[in-house]
Amino acid sequence: QVQLVESGGGSVQAGGSLRLSCVASGNTPSTETMAWFRQAPGKEREGIGSWDNFGYTRYANSVKGRFTISGDNAQTTLYLQMSSLKPEDTAMYYCAARRRREGGRRLTLMASEYEYWGQGTQVTVSS
Repeated sequence: QVQLVESGGGSVQAGGSLRLSCVASGNTPSTETMAWFRQAPGKEREGIGSWDNFGYTRYANSVKGRFTISGDNAQTTLYLQMSSLKPEDTAMYYCAARRRREGGRRLTLMASEYEYWGQGTQVTVSS
């Protein structure tokens, strides 16, 4: 079992910046990937980016160049630095973790591939 707790959400004006944090506890050695997702009302959950213990990252095109993911190789802490925020970035942001296993893509942005989820933190960007 892995527990994830996000923090750092809030309200910000368009063009501003925000930094989200995710702290993992429990059986963290069982995970190989951590990721950030977001979901706005009426929209599907969107994979923002993923990070693995090798230091590789993958970003969705919608945030590439504006958002940066970082973390430690022990899969205990994950950060999401968001810059040049737009109103369309408004959503509930979730931290997720994927167990180490054979098969699948380690840096997947598919929500169904992740077993552990945080409670989410709200990000609101005003114009």
